[in-house]
Amino acid sequence: MQDRIYLTTEEAAAYLRLKERKLYELVAHSAVPCTKVSGKWLFPRAALDRWLEAGLARPEGMQPTNPPPIIGGSQDSLLEVAVRDSGCGLALLAEGSQAGLDRLTRGEVAIAAIHLHATPDNDAANPAAIRAEPGLFDAVVIGFARREQGLLMAPGNPLALAGIASAVERRARFARRQQGAGAQLLLTSLMARDGITDGRMVMAEGICATGQDLALAIRTGRADCGIASRAIAAAFGLDFLPLVWEHVDLVMRRRTYFEPATQTLLAWMRRPDMAARARELGGYDLAQSGEVRLNR
Repeated sequence: MQDRIYLTTEEAAAYLRLKERKLYELVAHSAVPCTKVSGKWLFPRAALDRWLEAGLARPEGMQPTNPPPIIGGSQDSLLEVAVRDSGCGLALLAEGSQAGLDRLTRGEVAIAAIHLHATPDNDAANPAAIRAEPGLFDAVVIGFARREQGLLMAPGNPLALAGIASAVERRARFARRQQGAGAQLLLTSLMARDGITDGRMVMAEGICATGQDLALAIRTGRADCGIASRAIAAAFGLDFLPLVWEHVDLVMRRRTYFEPATQTLLAWMRRPDMAARARELGGYDLAQSGEVRLNR
């Protein structure tokens, strides 16, 4: 069972040490994380772990262990500059938005950089996702920047791609991000909007861990196109077809917000240096940078 990502009702009841009847009661009251597929309830094991941790009782005076000074989650060019130039002392671990959230919940990173997509261009997607995370009951969402995401293509657009539907029709090879990466979620959302099924797409070999890896795959000819930011396209000399503007937000627990490293980063974000570097990279809007977008 430990290797299963989704548990059946029988497996989840055994995992939680509950009777199935009690588990069904929790499901009926929307009190336990679950999903229904073809009439059967499935329970994400990682979500069950977070649900249990959220209700963990601690003796008086016992403080949770401080997470390591790492920003996990999504890769972003401007965030890399901000962390380096601010001297905040935080490290970066770019694995994708959902992986960053999972590490934040487990206490393995201090901050997660995320850009999630329920629907294309959904400004509320990030705060909504955090509200739905039972293990992040004390989370704060701080706006970092809005950035332009689009379709990256080889210089000169040799396949004459005009969008995702056009790329599918022309059998262009899509560079693929890992499951849970914000760019992959955006691609899935855009495909659903346009009525495009996965079976019609041609996928390039391998998984691109970051937008930079995706751009390199296109630059070297391993892929024809893929979803990433305008800043990444400019850095690698690729053609860029704009699709949406999205929020890149920083998620942290409330106590982390007041830590010196976090405050140093936030202070640099308010300086003119941030705006200057955003203009150099291209494709950024800082109107809501530093804004508290959610305080649970």
